[in-house]
Formats: sequence, C-alpha cells, structure tokens
Amino acid sequence: MPSRSPLFPTTPVRRFRDWHFPAIRLAIGLTVASSLSFATEAPLWFAAERPTLAAQQAVELLAEADADGLEAQDYNTDWLRMAIENAISGQALAEDQVARIDLALTAAMRRFLTDLHFGRVDPHQLGANYSQAAGAFDVDFLLTSAITDDRLAEAARSVAPALPQYVALREALARYRELAGHPAWQQDLPALPKGKLRPGEKYAGIADLWQRLELLGDLRADIVPPARYEGAIVEGVQAFQERHGMVPDGVLGKDTFGLLHVPPASRARQLELALERLRWTPLLSAPRTIVVNLPEFMLSGYHVRDGRIEIKTAMKVIVGTARKSPTPLFDAEMRFIEFSPYWNVPPSIARSETLPRLRSDPGYFDRQGFEFVDSEGRVISGFSGANLDAVQRGQMRIRQKPGAGNALGDIKFVFPNKDNIYLHHTPTPQLFKRDRRDFSHGCIRVEAPVALAKFVLADAPEWSEARIVQAMRKGKSTTIRLQEELPVVIAYHTAVVRDGRVYFFPDIYRQDPLLDAVLRQNRLAFRPSHTINIAAESTR
Repeated sequence: MPSRSPLFPTTPVRRFRDWHFPAIRLAIGLTVASSLSFATEAPLWFAAERPTLAAQQAVELLAEADADGLEAQDYNTDWLRMAIENAISGQALAEDQVARIDLALTAAMRRFLTDLHFGRVDPHQLGANYSQAAGAFDVDFLLTSAITDDRLAEAARSVAPALPQYVALREALARYRELAGHPAWQQDLPALPKGKLRPGEKYAGIADLWQRLELLGDLRADIVPPARYEGAIVEGVQAFQERHGMVPDGVLGKDTFGLLHVPPASRARQLELALERLRWTPLLSAPRTIVVNLPEFMLSGYHVRDGRIEIKTAMKVIVGTARKSPTPLFDAEMRFIEFSPYWNVPPSIARSETLPRLRSDPGYFDRQGFEFVDSEGRVISGFSGANLDAVQRGQMRIRQKPGAGNALGDIKFVFPNKDNIYLHHTPTPQLFKRDRRDFSHGCIRVEAPVALAKFVLADAPEWSEARIVQAMRKGKSTTIRLQEELPVVIAYHTAVVRDGRVYFFPDIYRQDPLLDAVLRQNRLAFRPSHTINIAAESTR
C-alpha cells in the first residue's frame, strides 16, 4: 500500500495559540455567575435601552456555531435572537430587562468563544495526557476590545485553531451535511454477486454505485457510466478505498461495500468530532514538531517556516494493538537518540511472555541475545532458573543486547513520558506492508528511521546520513542528547482533509463513540432551558 500523505497539508498557518488550564472555565463561570462588573455597571450590548449592532452580530455568530461543529442551541441562541429582535422593534425595555438580556448574551458569547478556542471537553477526561501551556485566554478583554474596535466576527475567527486543517475540515463538514438525507443513500446498493465484485464483472447496481461515488467526489461528473464494473468506476472505487485507509485494489468486497453504506450524516458527525479534537490537541506549537496520527498509522515531521507549514518527512508506523496495549495519547519533548540500543524488556512483558518462553525453551535466551541485569546494574550473562525467579520477583531484569535481532532495531528516539513510550526501528519491517498496523506493545515502530533521524538532527549538520547509518550499524550502544528538545504529539484523528479530499480512517481504539458520548452527556447537563441558566453552565 502506498504511503499516505501527512495529517496536515503544506498550507499557510496563521499563528500559534496557547493551551489552557482547566480552571479557566470555572473562573469564567464564577465571574459570570457573580455578575461581571462591565455587565452590571454599563451594558455591553445595549445603548439607550436598544441593542447595538454588536449585539446583532453576536447573535448571528451564535446562530452559525454549527458550522464549527458546535451546537448553536448550547448558547440559548433562539431565546437571545428573539430577545434582541423584540428589543429592537418593540417598546423600550426596563433597566432590569436590559441587564438580564445583556448578561445572558455576554455569558453565551463567553462560552462560545471559550468552546471555540479550547473545545468543550477536557482531553484528560478522555485519557489524553496533553500538556498545558502557560498562556491564558482572556475572554473578557477579547470581547470588550472586539466590540470597541468593531471586529467581533474577526475576533471569533481568531480564537479558532490557527491551522489550515481546521478550515478544511469545516468546509468538509458543510459538504457532508448537504449530502445528509440525499436520495442516493435512502436505499441499499444491490447485493454483490457472490459477495465480491471484481473489475470486468457485471453488476446490477452500477448506476447507484456511480451516483454515490460521484457525490462523494471519487468520480468526475462528466463521465458516462459503463455497462460493466470497469474503467472509470473501478478507479472511483480505488479512490474511495484510498480515502478510507484501505488497500486500493479496486475489488468491491465486504469491507468496501460496508463503507459505501455509511450515511453522510454519520460522516458529518465524524468531522464534528475531528474539529473538536483539533481544538485541544497541541499541534504545531513549535517551529518543528513530530506528529503521529494513530488511526492513520502515519508519522509526519513538520517545519513551520515564514508562516507556512512544510512537510519534511512522512512515514508509516506500527502502533499499539487495540485489544491489549493501545498507544496512549500525549505530547512530550524528544531529548535523546540511542543508536544500537539495548532493549530493557518491560516487567509486564517479561512476566507474561518472556519468562514463560524461557522456561520452556532455555535456548531462546542466547538466540535472542539476552542478558540479566541485577538491581545494582551488574550484567549477568549466565542463564539459570534462579535468575528467572529473580526477574519474576522484580530483583533482576532482562535486556537484549544491540544487534540485528534487537526488538528496537538499531535506533531509538526517546521523549521521556510516564508510559515509557518511544519511537524505534524494528527487525520485522514486513509488517509495514499491512494496511492496518496495530501490532506493538504500545511503542511506535517507524518505517524510515534514517529519514526520521535526519529530521530530528537537522540542526546538527555534523550528523550526516552516512554518520547516522554508521552509528546505527556499529553494534555499540551510544546515546546523544539533542541540542534542542523536539515536540512529539501522539494524536488521534479519524478524519482529515488533504488537497480538498476527505480521508476517513478506522477508529481502531473506539475513541469516536467515547468522545461523542461525553459531548452528549455534557450537553444534557449544561444546555440552558432559559436565559437564567446561561451564567452557571460555563462552570463545567
């Protein structure tokens, strides 16, 4: 299967944004609940008891929140729109009525801007251990200055993720929402002959299949459908397969057939979840960043130069198996590279796999190049049952010496983290030929370690490709410290857009239903039934 493009295309980027402290939302809620000084001393959205143009613009922004994958009704939009319209055309309002609407609109806008900037979910609630930058988001200052400078719409756009991918996903969401309910998906495609359709065969559903592929953008609209499954329609299926993380062989089998039946409304929801994740995944927050997108099984090295995102390297990866050892989501700073590394067998793997194997096959110890290391760091090369028992008790550990059969291959990229996850090469590169590549115990195996090392060491010209390869093949463990720490982000995006095409990847760790459930739960807990509730809902 050909390598896929990286998560983010080479397109301009506006600026970086700060991560937030979870307490910010609580502070927002408490401030609103106790009545903001600028909302009580002087109305923010009214002048002479009538709504200002800014108030009307604010209501329109709230009404358009769905375009960003948010929920307009989370901000009491209908009530606010009616209140503002009545205040414009009706009788002058009493002071307490003005204060009530003003405070409600302020609270709604504060929540909208905060949701747009940070997302509606704390990623730690989903097990994503992303760090928090020191900067704070001053929503009060943003609102007051935007109203004063008459740039409310621009201010709202500025708080969304400053990534071209965000804009592309937003546009894709609009397209898939237009397809929701389209007649092309109201009936299933005719059953496949013998359960599989190969190029050149007849199929009663050619016209229906053609229509779906055309609507999804996998076929040009100016081509006449063929009588058989051949030519352009096969190419359309291949394009569809490639966009869905499959081997693009053009054979219409069970899996491809099933994906063709996924309704556009479901894909729209997937795009909404992708937008939510972009709001809290700390991507491209430094001039150079390594991003691993787990569902895509791809690693990308990005360089932000003169406001543009450049892709310097991209490669396939193998990640933690979904059933036993999923790779965790987090970000960290790469600090070291180990050439010809030792592999210290983790205690969990030693007890569950290595020790049982060694007890039944002692020769496995020497064949794998193992050695024992005691609690004081002394190497014990002799094999014995007593040493195995010591490992079982945690008094010794097993490590694998550098060499061709080392589980880490000949290079290891270290970014210290609590889960002891790192990037490394592998002695079993044949697994990179698979389309689904979750085979590891949690660490991430890279297909092109030399290319990755060149990217990591780009600021150290003395490390030429020849020197990197030499260090990898030396057979003697050597660790170098990077001149500057390099951010590594382990991300989870099941939907991305590249060159105007939407790619959907298998939800290998079942994260989409989890995020969807949390969002729905939060909406039930905090959606306002009337304006009085708006002030308290931002405390979530």
